[in-house]
Amino acid sequence: MTTPTAPATLTAQVTPGVWIAQGERDRWIPADPHPHDRAAAANLPRWRVTEFLAARALLRHLLRAVLPEQADAPVHAGEHGRPGLAGHPDTGISLSHDGESIAVAVAPHRRVGVDVQQPADSVPDTLLRRCLGKHARTLSTLPERQRALELAWVWTVQEACVKAAGTGLSGRPWTIDVPPGRPRGQWDAYEWISLREQSRTPLSCAFSALHSPVLRGSALCGSAPRSDVETLCS
Repeated sequence: MTTPTAPATLTAQVTPGVWIAQGERDRWIPADPHPHDRAAAANLPRWRVTEFLAARALLRHLLRAVLPEQADAPVHAGEHGRPGLAGHPDTGISLSHDGESIAVAVAPHRRVGVDVQQPADSVPDTLLRRCLGKHARTLSTLPERQRALELAWVWTVQEACVKAAGTGLSGRPWTIDVPPGRPRGQWDAYEWISLREQSRTPLSCAFSALHSPVLRGSALCGSAPRSDVETLCS
C-alpha cells in the first residue's frame, strides 16, 4: 500500500484533541489504496471512487500523525451513515468532499463533524432566507460572489454540526442559527469553529465536549488555549 507524496494543504488542531486535515482531491488519490478502502469502494459508482479513496487516504494520513495505532482500522458506516473506526468506537471521525477539496477530522473521545464547501457562482434570495433566516438581509446587498462565499461558510458550520450529531440532513441543518462572519460558536451540545484565517475554501468543524478525563488538556504539540487554531503542518 502506498500513499501520495504531496502533503495535506492544511493540518491543524482546532482545539486540544480535535484535528482536521484538508487537501486537494487529486493530490490524495492513492496509487495503492488501503485494502479496506479498496474493498469499500468496489461497489461505488465510478464517479464516486476517486473522491472516496482520496478522502480515505487523507483520513489515514491524519490518523498516522495523531493516532498511529488506529491508522489501519476499517472504516464503517454507523447510524445515519456516521463513519466510525472498527474496534475504536470512542474515536470520532468525519469526512467531507466537494469539488476538488477534501477534508477529514479526528477526535478521540468526542463526536466530530467536518465540512468543506466550494462556493457557488450565485445564490438565490430564497436559499439565503432558508439557510440564514433572520441574517439573510445582512448578505442580500453584497456582491453575488461575496454573498455566495459567506453562505458557503455558514453552510459548512451547519453541515458540520449535524454530522457531529449524527443526524445528517434529517437534522435540518439549514435551521441552525449561524451569524455570518462568525469564526466560532455553539449549537446544542456542540462547539463549532470555522477556519476562516487558515483556509481559502470554506471549512468548518463541530465537536462535542470531551468525555474522557484522560485526554483533557492533551495536544499533539502540547496544550493550547481553546481559542487557538494550531497549524501543525501545511
